[in-house]
Amino acid sequence: MDKLVSLAKRRGYIFQSSEIYGGTGSVWDYGPLGVELKKNIKDRWWNAMVRMRDDIKGLDAAILMHPRVWEASGHVAGFTDPLVDCKQCKKRFRADDPRIKGTPGTPDVVCPACGNRGTLSAARLFNLMFKTFMGPVEDTASVVYLRPETAQGIYVNFLNVQQSTRQKVPFGIAQIGKAFRNEITPGNFIFRTREFEQMEMQFFVKPGTDMEWFEYWKGERMKWHHSLGLADDRLMFHQHTKEELAHYARAAFDVQFDFGGTLGFQEIEGVHNRGDFDLTQHQTFSSKKLEYFDQPNNERYLPYVIETSVGCDRTTLAVLVNGYREETVPGEDEGRVVLGIHPSLAPIKAAIFPLTKKDGQPEMARRIEKELRAKFPVDYDETGSIGKRYRRQDEVGTPFAVTIDGDSTNDGTVTVRDRDTLKQDRIAADRLAGFLAEKLGV
Repeated sequence: MDKLVSLAKRRGYIFQSSEIYGGTGSVWDYGPLGVELKKNIKDRWWNAMVRMRDDIKGLDAAILMHPRVWEASGHVAGFTDPLVDCKQCKKRFRADDPRIKGTPGTPDVVCPACGNRGTLSAARLFNLMFKTFMGPVEDTASVVYLRPETAQGIYVNFLNVQQSTRQKVPFGIAQIGKAFRNEITPGNFIFRTREFEQMEMQFFVKPGTDMEWFEYWKGERMKWHHSLGLADDRLMFHQHTKEELAHYARAAFDVQFDFGGTLGFQEIEGVHNRGDFDLTQHQTFSSKKLEYFDQPNNERYLPYVIETSVGCDRTTLAVLVNGYREETVPGEDEGRVVLGIHPSLAPIKAAIFPLTKKDGQPEMARRIEKELRAKFPVDYDETGSIGKRYRRQDEVGTPFAVTIDGDSTNDGTVTVRDRDTLKQDRIAADRLAGFLAEKLGV
């Protein structure tokens, strides 16, 4: 992970937020390449969930919502974690941290960070929501929260979307958006952060059909993660035990990815059967009927909800971890670092290299760059040896490199190098766009 964090900063994927001021804890900025990778992942999700289906509609709900929303959802009363502080080293822990042996607040308990005995405070509840104020006066009447999840924006818009689009149950509502949690123990790079992005879809179904749809979405979501190029042996389902299940959940599975190291298998997506809990709560707290009217059967009911919730940042990290590798190259003393990102997700699809800065090669390379840039993101590089240029592109995950050499200006051909196989193909420059488009699947 340390090597990946270093590469991410050096190559413009991810930077620590406000770094020149010492940084902000567990908040990260996506650089020029990182924002492209993350956007490609979001686009791939949106296409799969919304554009390619006629039974799911998109939404972009506001971050700031009526405070009663969070009372209805249970976040105001119950979205808390037990917090423990060390009086000596000032480190903060969850009370259920497995490294803490015994009961915090008693003399014999040892701090897992500094090793001092009897310095851990008794557990106290800590609300995970960020609170702010709307309007000119900071009083309780103007309290609002930064949303801790995006799902509630979908539930309160259930009838708005259903009626405006004339959708019939079963149907889904999808959105991508920011959420905020004042995590006690964030960390592991972008795995657990205080500001993060979710890709969520809530699928509304008739009660009694919910488990059938739950199994369907389990399968669909695992297929999607495989389509990102994540290795088969690094993906698995984890079924929630009775102790892990939320009180309202009828069933829940996590899609887990093996991040390696101390992280191991961790959740990147949750698939949940939430029953009718959410719509029931909002109907009760708002006093507005949220029932669906099934006209052909002359029947009213509150739909059950099958939720699929993907962490966009965690998925981005999974793609980076999955792609990172170090390997030797036959005939070379130095090895190479490669980000073997799926070509459809790679921030740069092709790099254009003139072999030298003379004999018309840069001019031809620039013409090719302009033609390709109209179709997909490319990079132009004429600095350093061709070997160093290849290595730079390997590190950022560029799947193809196009070299213009002395023969190119004479016969109109170029060399295309494949990042993963190192195979080189000589093709006509006027066929290049079609050749790359076919390889990239675009």
